[in-house]
Amino acid sequence: MGEIRKTYDVSFKKKTVDLYLKKGIGYKNVAREMEIDASLVRRWVRRFRAEGMKDLEEKRDKAKGPGMGRPRTCPEDPEVKLKRLEAENEVLKKLLQMSTEEWRLYPRVQSLRRSKNCLVRDIA
Repeated sequence: MGEIRKTYDVSFKKKTVDLYLKKGIGYKNVAREMEIDASLVRRWVRRFRAEGMKDLEEKRDKAKGPGMGRPRTCPEDPEVKLKRLEAENEVLKKLLQMSTEEWRLYPRVQSLRRSKNCLVRDIA
């Protein structure tokens, strides 16, 4: 099972970033003081420098409604999908036909098929 991730509010993140930027304390020392991992401090500082307070907000579970969140792949055109599925069916039919012909070619398989203890079913 996955571990539960801890979330931090924006004020905590801002306080941590301020310790680093305004007081000049290093990542590791800030992390030790705030009792968090140094990689979090680095990440928050980088995001704060890039986007400001907006980027410190929690983003998980914020996407709601259609058109929000990760973009999905483009839906397939129905005609293109039909052609693709028809071609796939043809390939599968050829494979099935080839496998049944192979079964008929091998006498050893034929004798196994006729035995009592055999689990192989007749395909044809």
